[in-house]
Amino acid sequence: MKSQRVPSLEQRIRTIRAEVEAIMDARVEEIAKDSPGVPTGVIRNLLTAGVPACTCAQYLALNDKITPAPQD
Repeated sequence: MKSQRVPSLEQRIRTIRAEVEAIMDARVEEIAKDSPGVPTGVIRNLLTAGVPACTCAQYLALNDKITPAPQD
């Protein structure tokens, strides 16, 4: 039986960050379609304003805006 190589923490972080960047890029493109003339950098800054620079925190904040947490 061949053992599977487990990615290092660094590799997993890089993979997650790349996924988050792709999600953010898609969201920016979606908003840009409805906001002609607004630079994508401005849209991205508005989406992440007030959120720490951490890509994961930005994703969580953006995701909460798109799909609110369930109410008990």
